[in-house]
Amino acid sequence: MSFVDTLRQWDMAVTCVDRQDLSEALKIFLSIQDPNSKISFDIGCLHFLNKDLDAAEKAFDCSIRKDEHLAVAFFQRGMTFYKKKRYEESLADFQQAFKALRGNQLIDYKALGLRYKLYACEVLINMALSEAQLGNWEEAHKYLVKALNYKTDTKLNIIDKALDSALKQKLFKPVEFPSKVLFKPNKHYVAELEKKDYLGKAKVVASVVPQDAFSGFAPLQPQVQDGPTNPKEPEVLRALEGEAHTVLFQFVPETSDELAVVPGNVVFVLQKGADNWASVIFNGRRGLVPYNYLERLEMSMASKQNKGIPQPPSQEPPTRPKRKPGLTPRSDSSDSERKEEQPPDNSLIVKVRFTFTFAVSVPPGSPYAILIEKISRKLNLPMTAITLSLTPEATGPSVINDSTDMESVWSRASGVHISLWCYAKEQTDHSPNIEVPLVALYSYESSNPEDLKFHRGDTITIISRVNQDWLEGQCNGDTGIFPASFVEEVPVNGQ
Repeated sequence: MSFVDTLRQWDMAVTCVDRQDLSEALKIFLSIQDPNSKISFDIGCLHFLNKDLDAAEKAFDCSIRKDEHLAVAFFQRGMTFYKKKRYEESLADFQQAFKALRGNQLIDYKALGLRYKLYACEVLINMALSEAQLGNWEEAHKYLVKALNYKTDTKLNIIDKALDSALKQKLFKPVEFPSKVLFKPNKHYVAELEKKDYLGKAKVVASVVPQDAFSGFAPLQPQVQDGPTNPKEPEVLRALEGEAHTVLFQFVPETSDELAVVPGNVVFVLQKGADNWASVIFNGRRGLVPYNYLERLEMSMASKQNKGIPQPPSQEPPTRPKRKPGLTPRSDSSDSERKEEQPPDNSLIVKVRFTFTFAVSVPPGSPYAILIEKISRKLNLPMTAITLSLTPEATGPSVINDSTDMESVWSRASGVHISLWCYAKEQTDHSPNIEVPLVALYSYESSNPEDLKFHRGDTITIISRVNQDWLEGQCNGDTGIFPASFVEEVPVNGQ
């Protein structure tokens, strides 16, 4: 079959898809002899849409054979294997798709005739899901954490949902390719398929430019009077609130009014304090971040096109600035919360690394009982269920208990800070936490499938703590997660 015939058949097939006539489109595609990689991909997508997974696998095989660098073909074949519950093969294909991205945040296939952007973070989510299906939850969590380094603001929500599910060892939805989006032939080549009369009769064309009456050879004249002489200046993108800054270094909060950010995040600075702390908004949340961790971002269309996404710096982050009352910008936290998180001058700040990171303050030289009691109240877990460690591996001499020499523990402090690791039996043996009755202070409408819906005054039974701000519980026969600030404990005499 000639190139012109292939082009014509290809154009006819995608036109049928646009008309929702998928059976006719597939018939035309299958009549093409020796299809190229893009056409084979289109055939695979239509078979996938018809749930003919064996035929889809063969078509994607053909597409990859003819273009071993086509990441989206590996991605689609990986989804085909996933639907066939061949999770090891689907994981291998998603890994090949991620490798074909070559460290880029995304690939835009528009220039090749496919209106689709393949994001690295979405490929990593599907890699994590394949590992989860194989029972490798630790590897799944690693892939999801890695996805945060490749995220965009529009994709952050699906990464957060997947992380929440992985922490509870629950499966989440895969990221799927829209199967009706196909590779289309080059529109310029298609236009050439129409017959043209290159030797037709001359026609008189009216012009708004008087000089075009000249009958000899002359340069082409613009057909708009009083047109602009200079191109339009690029439009500057402005945030709805605040000034855009790029995060240069990872920042781990130590108090409730501080905000966790990682390199590459774009935050909007609302207020900068004289003590080098800034009040910022990121992903709908407001909090404090050291201003020397940020760099002002010039968000113009030209800079976005030319510079792309800046790479995070390789040098060490600057030291954490000290918080000075009256100079630090205000965040959304209330005054009472800030006072609670600001320990006395002689207190020691213990940063506890759990499934999330939080901080508690204890007097210098405190015994083990005071430390474990504060952490127990923070996590809402019994003290007997908590294991503390000086290192990420809670083994041997690194474990802290009631027989540990606490003087040797506090001697490890750097200034007024020390980091400890915390593990809970409820999270290692997968047994549920002690059920605690709560009462709803406000009504909560679920915005996601995993959320729990309830009304003010409803009684809710807490099952587990997801993180510092979210709980998992049961209400009216339903199970889901909800904000901890929406509930309070039921009084004993009210039970």
